[in-house]
Amino acid sequence: MLIALTEKLYVAPQITEADVAEAAGLGVSLVINNRPEGESPDQTPGESIEAAAKGEGMAYTAIPVTHAGFAPWQIDALDEALGRLGDGKALLYCRSGTRSTLLWALSRARAGDDVETVGMTAMAAGYDVAPIRQIMDALAAEAK
Repeated sequence: MLIALTEKLYVAPQITEADVAEAAGLGVSLVINNRPEGESPDQTPGESIEAAAKGEGMAYTAIPVTHAGFAPWQIDALDEALGRLGDGKALLYCRSGTRSTLLWALSRARAGDDVETVGMTAMAAGYDVAPIRQIMDALAAEAK
């Protein structure tokens, strides 16, 4: 299930190779895996998703986010990956899509986007930024 977060960004719970083909049909040119390898026995290995993405002519990158939280390097890596996106679209995925959405929200807050708008965008896609709202506010204040 791919969920449109913005015009250029989709988030999803754990994807399969079939989902990669669906994403390609939607114009996705970059798949970002936010799930650590081996998090659960039922997850599709990142290398399988990477192979499927490359088979569809898509770029792939892994920015694992554990339940321990977020680190600046993860936001940096997301910004760098999305900075290379150009006119394409990206798909971020993890176990439920939550960590992917929260990482995006932190990135947008650090870039100086209005945190209320970022939060409403996430909520419209079914994700709540409340667990990271204080961090978003701090990042947005630093951006000013």
